[in-house]
Amino acid sequence: MIAGPGPRTYRVDQILALTVTEDEAAIPADSDLAAHWRASRSDFHRHLHRGEAVVRISARGAARLKGAAARALADTGVPEPDGWTRVLPVESPEHAHDTFLGLGAEVEALAPEDLRDRIASTVRTPARRYES
Repeated sequence: MIAGPGPRTYRVDQILALTVTEDEAAIPADSDLAAHWRASRSDFHRHLHRGEAVVRISARGAARLKGAAARALADTGVPEPDGWTRVLPVESPEHAHDTFLGLGAEVEALAPEDLRDRIASTVRTPARRYES
């Protein structure tokens, strides 16, 4: 059972267990599911990007982005003359690190410096394994 006032929104992939009961859910007469969903999505996206990074991404890298990262690119991307795009919001430094590593040479983190340093350190480790 879920306690608390008002409607709540949950990601299906985050539900770890559930129990089906015979209880019936009563939907209030004044409820507006569409309005709740719009407000919930808006609030989620407003709080999703908690950090900032200055990043350049190629068209090929941009095409590989999914979900919130692709939306952030579409919403805030600034095209550059060389075909790359500069973008700013990130979910967190940890998420940015992992996302950018997955894009390989198609992305360049310019700031903050600690993100650049962390990515540089991470890529040096496997690079050493391939050096003779």
